[in-house]
Amino acid sequence: MTYSYGDTAYDYGTTRIVGGIGAAEAEWPWLVSIQHPWVPGLGHWCGGSLITADWVLTAAHCFDKFDNISLLYVLIGATQISQPGPGAQVRSVKKVVVHSDYRRSDYSYDIALMQLDRPVLCSSYVQLACLANPTLRVSELRNCWIAGWGATTARSLDSADRLQQAKVQLIDVQLCNSSDWYAGEVHPYNLCAGYPQGNIDSCKGDSGGPLMCQEKNSDYWWVIGITSWGKGCARARRPGIYLSIQYFYDWILLYMNLSPDGSSSPSSRACSHFFITSHPWSHYIPTPQSSQKPWVRPTLSPKPTPVRTLGKVNCCPFPFKILMEFFTQVKELLQQTFGQNTS
Repeated sequence: MTYSYGDTAYDYGTTRIVGGIGAAEAEWPWLVSIQHPWVPGLGHWCGGSLITADWVLTAAHCFDKFDNISLLYVLIGATQISQPGPGAQVRSVKKVVVHSDYRRSDYSYDIALMQLDRPVLCSSYVQLACLANPTLRVSELRNCWIAGWGATTARSLDSADRLQQAKVQLIDVQLCNSSDWYAGEVHPYNLCAGYPQGNIDSCKGDSGGPLMCQEKNSDYWWVIGITSWGKGCARARRPGIYLSIQYFYDWILLYMNLSPDGSSSPSSRACSHFFITSHPWSHYIPTPQSSQKPWVRPTLSPKPTPVRTLGKVNCCPFPFKILMEFFTQVKELLQQTFGQNTS
């Protein structure tokens, strides 16, 4: 599918930040760059979100042109592609799962999963995204952002070297589907984000990256969408179209061999090292078991302990079992110290 923008035509299969700003170091620690050696320049092809230590969520159309996935590689924990820095990790791709109903003709079911060849290690530069599950009230979220290494102007074919980010507004899908907008081309499981007047949008090379919103009255962030398609970049009444993760939550669990209660196969696990060294209790806390789901909905009370990063705070709750073990250890310590029962 080819769209034209002015005098420039490009294949929108790999497109989808215009009007954004450079991101700070480790600002979005779950965002990854999917790269291919045949891509000119920096090699960046698509974005993605790290959702477990060895699985990345992205768009199905990112794989339209590549039959040999062994050539793909994933850059994790970097802000600048040309100078990834000490926090960056690189992984090859073991497996790609594309939704069976995906159609390039209309970008329906534009979702895919990539399994990395080996798990990453969590750090202040590498963290897991928290995915919007079906119970999350997206309408109550605020402060939505997009980020990626895609083109910074609609006429450009080159990826950005430094990660770009931009604040966007969620736009009602019914409005997006109106006659002078997208005229019915937006699917029920899509999200619209941008501005009616244009100017700020995802663009070429941002495909597969996350649409992220902040939880109201907290510092926790949710990935609610996957950058999918649009007509041109930053045009009026042509905002970016994103796949709503809530609609595909069970599909994601199924193909990562995760059950709804969070149990998993050995291949699907949280980061090999749970990064919480900034917390004063860190020396009491054991590494969580591999079966713990890293991105479940946080409970409202008590407030979950966030994983601290250099940038945004992800919403993954601190495991209740580990918290209870910590309090048990504190209780035993107090009993030994004061020689009395403590409740």
